[in-house]
Amino acid sequence: MADDLSKRGPADRARVNVEEEWEVRYWCKEFGCTEGELRMAVVDVGVMAADVRQYFRKPTAD
Repeated sequence: MADDLSKRGPADRARVNVEEEWEVRYWCKEFGCTEGELRMAVVDVGVMAADVRQYFRKPTAD
C-alpha cells in the first residue's frame, strides 16, 4: 500500500522512523540536522524521539 502523502508528520511522534523518506525530512527539520546526523543519532541512542532530541541538545566537544 502506498504512503498517504497528505500526511505532514510522523504516524508515531514518539519514534523516529528513518525508513520513510518523508519522515526523515520531517525529523531533520524538527531537529535541525542532516539525514546523516539523524541516522547517526538513531544508531547511538535508538528511535525514541525524546532520546534523539536530547542527543542533539548535548554539547559538542571542541
